[in-house]
Amino acid sequence: MARLRPFILYLLSSIVLPAAAHPQAWSGILAPSRAIDWSGAGVIGGIPAGRIQCGNTIAPYSGSPSVINDAIAACPANHFVQLAAGTFNLSGGIVIDHHNNVTLRGMGADKTFLVFSATGSCTGPPGDICVQSGDGYITTHPPNGFVSWTGGYAKGSTVITLASVPNLVIGNTMVLDQLDDRSDDGAVYVCAFKGPGCSSQGGGGAQRQGRAQYQVVTVTGCNGSTTPGFLCSGTNVAVTIDRGLDMPNWRAEQAPQAWWSSHPASGVGIEDMSLDHTVSHRPPGEGGISFLVATNSWVKGVRDIDSQRTHVEVMYSSHITVRDSYFFLTQSHRFESYGVDCLTSSDLLVENNIFQAVAGPMMMNSCTGSVWAYNYAVNDYYSLGPGWILPMSSAHASGVSMILQEGNIGPEFASDNFHGSHQFVTEFRNFWAGTEPACYQSGTDYATIKWGPCLNPFIATQIDPFSRFYNYVGNVLGTPGLSKSYQNGEHPIYFIKSGNIDQGVTIIEDPNTEATLMRWGNYDTVNAAARFEPNEVPSKLAGILAPFSNPIPASKKIPPSFYLSAKPSWWPARKPWPAIGPDVHGGNVPGYNGHAYTIPAEDCYLNTMKGSSDGADGPLTFNAHTCYKP
Repeated sequence: MARLRPFILYLLSSIVLPAAAHPQAWSGILAPSRAIDWSGAGVIGGIPAGRIQCGNTIAPYSGSPSVINDAIAACPANHFVQLAAGTFNLSGGIVIDHHNNVTLRGMGADKTFLVFSATGSCTGPPGDICVQSGDGYITTHPPNGFVSWTGGYAKGSTVITLASVPNLVIGNTMVLDQLDDRSDDGAVYVCAFKGPGCSSQGGGGAQRQGRAQYQVVTVTGCNGSTTPGFLCSGTNVAVTIDRGLDMPNWRAEQAPQAWWSSHPASGVGIEDMSLDHTVSHRPPGEGGISFLVATNSWVKGVRDIDSQRTHVEVMYSSHITVRDSYFFLTQSHRFESYGVDCLTSSDLLVENNIFQAVAGPMMMNSCTGSVWAYNYAVNDYYSLGPGWILPMSSAHASGVSMILQEGNIGPEFASDNFHGSHQFVTEFRNFWAGTEPACYQSGTDYATIKWGPCLNPFIATQIDPFSRFYNYVGNVLGTPGLSKSYQNGEHPIYFIKSGNIDQGVTIIEDPNTEATLMRWGNYDTVNAAARFEPNEVPSKLAGILAPFSNPIPASKKIPPSFYLSAKPSWWPARKPWPAIGPDVHGGNVPGYNGHAYTIPAEDCYLNTMKGSSDGADGPLTFNAHTCYKP
């Protein structure tokens, strides 16, 4: 009976999924149990326009950031603080502490320059610009404790029942989590257990110990009210959240809980400026821009140079947009070097960015319901391993689920098992080449480093054990003449591990990683053709896996996007859209039978910024308004 209960829950959740009630872009290709509605990722309704300037334009100066911090604190809601063209030499960091609905704006990333010599007094992940709630690290000291969550577990549910609601206000940011699975039933398995098991290093990603599954949501209703600021009351209260639950395995026996911030950050934007962190001399673990317990906030048109570990760190947050920006180099290129790091956060939109000389440009250290789309990476600089090629994107910690990656161009996507299991990742219309034009060889100063041929591993996509229910649709994979085998041979397109030993720790075999993998319409350079093979669609899963079977698509037609309803406004009129896929013809990337065009971020880097093809130069001059004219 104990084994049947999860199966029944999975089956019921697949029936009540709201996505099945109205067609999604992926309808007819992906089963509703394997995907969600990704159209609401990022700032809800898009980044707001029409904000009004507050105060005078701040002229360049050297010294304390208090002038800027004070201007932000005095700025009314739905206004912006304007920085003039020129260089600001700041002796500390900018902290936007629970002051909502304001924008800090420069004149352009090639005109307004902020140079930091010290970081800010962040209560969360350190950064030179911090956008944070008034409650600090709510995972260790939530202001209202951890509350039992007693009902509303089905996937897609937007109403959950909380045992109590102390100081819960409509508009609060809420984190939902539950205990990790104690055993593997072969289906959805949330695990961060260090081997022999599912993880080589144990848990990561900033979740509570032993509670890797989570989702960050916003409270939108309670006690019959939907008025922002309304104080919920009572016991066993039905609470409405802004978006349906992503995962199908929430259940009472895993002791689900909820915890929230009383003072979340919301509606904060960082726009049109260049940030230089080279002389900050910060300790390891700090970043350029950090968001802590924030929602509906964004980074746009920013040039971020030489952050310590991460250019944009997002923690316990939701609906954050990072777009139209350029990220160059980190100080920690020997170990952790990240572009955008999604840490225990949900519903991010990371779109149309350029990553240069960053080892891990798109890092999912735990991330749910998010979209990573139309980003370009060149020179994934990693000085610890001469000749090594690193993934542009990584599913890296347990808790990664219901992710869409679309239209990105880079060397590789990898789903690793350093920190545990992952579920439901969709790869759609990406171009993963399996190599780079050049790789690090020797040296310590970026300006004088020696670059040379890449040595290994030549893999377009790597899927480690306990990466289940993955969907690969319409991608272009490999490099002509370099990629030599389709799966698990020399220089493979797909490297699908059944089990492995990593850093002396045994990761046990997981046959359901491959058994649950969906592949449809991917062009690869080994076959030199797009494969629409029914035997690569998991259409006959049985037993505990049956609810996650994916019917064989009725046709070879695939939509332009899995999250956009039409060509985005920032896409150049003369650039074909979609740019990558089996149905694309006449593409300007040679060697792929016309199935791949460059994307706008790549065009910006190569043609406007005049970046080198191997990425060994930089930092480069950048202005989003120059690059992305419709």
